[in-house]
Amino acid sequence: MLRNFAKHLGDAPGELILARRDTSNSVEVADRQPLVKDRAEYERLHKWSVDDPQDFWAHMAHDYYWAKKWEANHHEYNFDMRKGPISLSWFKGGRTNLSYNCLDRWVAAGRGNQVCFIWEGNDYGHERTMTYQQVLTETCRLANWLRGQGVRKGDVVTIYLPMICELPIAMLACARIGAVHSIVFGGFSADALAQRIEDGNSRIVITASAVNRATKRVDLKAIVDEAIGKAAKEGYRDVQRVLVYEKSALPREQTPWVLGRDAWWHREIPQRPEYCEPEWMDAEDPLFMLYTSGSTGKPKGVLHTTGGYMVGAGTTCKYLFDLRPGDVYWCTADCGWITGHTYLTYGPLLNGVTNVLFGSTPAHPDAGRCWRIVEKYNVRVLYTAPTLIRSLMQFGDHWVTQHDRSSLRILGTVGEPINPHAWEWYHQVVGEGRCPIVDTWWQTETGAAMITPLPYAWATKPGSATLPFFGVQPVLLTDKGEEIQGPGEGILAIKAPWPSMMRTVYGDHERFEMTYFSAFKGYYFTGDGCRRDEDGFYWITGRVDDVINVSGHRVGTAEVESALTAHDMCAEAAVIGVPHAVKGESIYAYVTLLDEATPTAKLHAELVNLVKSQIGSFAAPDVIHWAPGLPKTRSGKIMRRVLRKIAADQLDELGDTSTLAEPQVVDQLIASRPKTLAKL
Repeated sequence: MLRNFAKHLGDAPGELILARRDTSNSVEVADRQPLVKDRAEYERLHKWSVDDPQDFWAHMAHDYYWAKKWEANHHEYNFDMRKGPISLSWFKGGRTNLSYNCLDRWVAAGRGNQVCFIWEGNDYGHERTMTYQQVLTETCRLANWLRGQGVRKGDVVTIYLPMICELPIAMLACARIGAVHSIVFGGFSADALAQRIEDGNSRIVITASAVNRATKRVDLKAIVDEAIGKAAKEGYRDVQRVLVYEKSALPREQTPWVLGRDAWWHREIPQRPEYCEPEWMDAEDPLFMLYTSGSTGKPKGVLHTTGGYMVGAGTTCKYLFDLRPGDVYWCTADCGWITGHTYLTYGPLLNGVTNVLFGSTPAHPDAGRCWRIVEKYNVRVLYTAPTLIRSLMQFGDHWVTQHDRSSLRILGTVGEPINPHAWEWYHQVVGEGRCPIVDTWWQTETGAAMITPLPYAWATKPGSATLPFFGVQPVLLTDKGEEIQGPGEGILAIKAPWPSMMRTVYGDHERFEMTYFSAFKGYYFTGDGCRRDEDGFYWITGRVDDVINVSGHRVGTAEVESALTAHDMCAEAAVIGVPHAVKGESIYAYVTLLDEATPTAKLHAELVNLVKSQIGSFAAPDVIHWAPGLPKTRSGKIMRRVLRKIAADQLDELGDTSTLAEPQVVDQLIASRPKTLAKL
């Protein structure tokens, strides 16, 4: 029996007051009744979500349209490999469609003329708005074109677009007909794109002629052509159509073209019918896959499904940012990353907001660009990365304070833990000391925020993600898999599923099981270390596996090492992450050359460029340490702990090196530390 949700939400709204900081208990006060008013109310809701997850999430699911309702016992799972294959499902028997819930639902409610997207391009004056009705029409036209190309439910469509309105529209069009979208970030190289096209067996690629990012032009169509050529050399020749959106950065007459395969968006899409009947999807049907770095060197396609992801994305977005339909919301992420999926496209549109899309870099043409956008569009919620915050801090407060930010009510951070200094600047300078900061922890694999403050509900602590969201049951484990009770520090794991969780690695369920469930039976292994304080707040302490978080982008060490060792003169490489003042972490590469090779500036540049070409510029090492050898155990395992201590100049914390096969390598590495390290 479903409970009355109102009794879990507490009293009716009281008098609304202007947002300000309540200095008596360090909790900001809202300008309208918040969805969750205090920690006691949160505790009631969280207890309900843990004690009876089926009931709780069924209530949340009622916010959305379902062509067929789910079964009474709609949720089941297994997190323990000893009991059989890892599996989970939510809303079993239910049928719905993300595109319908993001668009048709609001048009039917009379909000068709409300602005859906506000787009700011690379340069001033490049701007555009689209209403919910206009977005629905363009989505349907593209969906009809895809169906006309033979795309059916379950087929993978690769999207390699810049941040323009057509990027989320392409996502919504795929969702409308049940195609699985695979977005590849526009900063990825042709090699990376080719790998993702081939792995997804994609026959359709959607791209643009080119895009200007600040003062640099990126020739996206040329990269797509190169990627398709590389995939063909590997035996994959199934790409049949490339749909190209013309951008002024590269007009059509200058765009490389393959007759019979390529098609212009402006010629094809406007001629298609304005309505496309949605494909009603089973709750567990695939929605999208997004590739993320792994420790094997091969990126893994994280697969998310329809019903659970929809409810998780919509619910977390609603409560994290205290959203109401019509709010002006800005997430600065690119759709090429999970944040752009959940908190730029699906989550906001499921809540009927006006969504700002930004197609440039934060400091172009000057360091006031972001704050000018806030002022221009009266942005209420700003969700961004600590990397962006730290980079804009360096330009000085005056770039912020010369713009009116009185519309801001909630500030959010995503991608990595935010250091206290940046948190204070964000709160005091950007938010004028009156906007709560929602410091979120989550992952591509989780699909939605897992540990996060709820605005106005409790006092936060700079650098802490605070408390688990509804339905999330985090635990701290020892190396032996024993749960740590109370305050302590250990390995962060989750002991039960949540709706937006990934279901598998595309085409490789065994890898899914081994990556996330083999280390600690019965738990989802996050790969992060964590500390829990005396108030029950969680503090993420960093990665414990072989993934580096660079500016919020997860980069696999094995990927970078593979790129470096592709050079003819590189015998071996070991990559680690080190703290960086702006990026959070930067890539530090130890490179051992062949005996006949000599370390030179030219060779250094070649190695960096090799990483850029195979992965992308964001994965380029900041430091290359010429290493005569690497510290290894007698079994051949590289002691990365030692490498991290040397890079961080923590030489008194090297620990026991007696187990190394060649202990003298440590002294050699210390003596050869590069002078450029001081710049980090």
